[in-house]
Amino acid sequence: MRILHLSTRLILGGSQENTVLSCEGQARLGHEVHLAFGPIYGPEGSLLSRVEQFRTEGGRAIATHLVPDMVREVNPLRDARAYGQIQELVTRLRPDIVHTHSSKAGILGRAAAWSCSPRPGIVHTIHGPPFMPVEGGVVTRAKVRANNWVYTQAERLAARKCHVIVSVADAMTAQFRARGIGREGQYVTVRSGMEVEPFLTARPGEDRDSMRAKLGLAPGDFVIGTVARLAQHKGHDDLLDALGDDLKRHAEWKLLWVGDGWWRDRLLTRVREMGLSDRVIVTGLVPPDRVPANMRAMDVLAHPSYREGLPRTVPQALLAGVCPVAYDADGTREACIDGRTGLLVPVGDRAALGAAIRRSHEQPEQRAEMAARGRAWCAEAFSAQKMVSDLEVVYRRATKLAGQGA
Repeated sequence: MRILHLSTRLILGGSQENTVLSCEGQARLGHEVHLAFGPIYGPEGSLLSRVEQFRTEGGRAIATHLVPDMVREVNPLRDARAYGQIQELVTRLRPDIVHTHSSKAGILGRAAAWSCSPRPGIVHTIHGPPFMPVEGGVVTRAKVRANNWVYTQAERLAARKCHVIVSVADAMTAQFRARGIGREGQYVTVRSGMEVEPFLTARPGEDRDSMRAKLGLAPGDFVIGTVARLAQHKGHDDLLDALGDDLKRHAEWKLLWVGDGWWRDRLLTRVREMGLSDRVIVTGLVPPDRVPANMRAMDVLAHPSYREGLPRTVPQALLAGVCPVAYDADGTREACIDGRTGLLVPVGDRAALGAAIRRSHEQPEQRAEMAARGRAWCAEAFSAQKMVSDLEVVYRRATKLAGQGA
């Protein structure tokens, strides 16, 4: 089977990692896999080198294609050009499946692929909600409402040019259906898979004690970690609000921020102003294969993100033996099951966030029990192998519908 994946940007991020693992797994199964994406830029890092270096045991590679005008921002001229570039690529490759990821690539890619003859099976994955929360001043709220309306209309049209819509969480399906996007029966949930073994088994020098020493953490420190871009809606400010007094009172309490982003300077300025520079450790950009080691240094994974599909960070933490405390956003509860595999608090409730983290500190045995329970479950439910296997079923359905002229 010839498969073409389309992603807006191949940066370091959950949806992009999901896409790359799908490509790798499908290549190992013997499929001819192509991956197209727009220009890569910004401090988030890139997965391109991993894709370019990948080879199966039989020497099969993943072919890469740059779509020069596919950019994240709405730009009518460049969007029209990108549509034509994708259409030309699909016509030239004649794939059996076109699988789109993210909003921009999903809207342009589905429309372009639908117009081609022969029409391939078309699949789109919802990795997270494209609709922004309505907040801020009057002008800002009006702009967000307008943007959300535009995205809703675009997603409704794109859903008509698609055979199967994959959601990484049931919550995504519910949100899209509530906006009248797609048809009943068009959706299927496929959990976002990951390489579980690096989280389950530490490499030499990457165990908990070794990583703490490398990060300048003491064995007895209580480490609250995040693995997220230093960006809007990821909740780093909420952690400072929720835990500022605790961090000042307890010298052994530390924040470990794994990642980088546009808000780094602003956040670190705030940390200095709060007098917490010796309590916050920022690793900067970390390659995906180093994330498991950094997670093992944590006692709690804090994930106060305001917008999610199903956050990969949460099952990854559980696989590493770390209990999550998270905002109950979108599909987060499908991995962080409150009281069983972690603690959930209402989105934006900083007082509840702080209380949950203090509870985790005070009840280490309960914390360990939830982490162990989640570790065993996630090893099966979130493996990359299961995701690739589930996508094989999706692709067969999509090619059958395409063959029927649907």
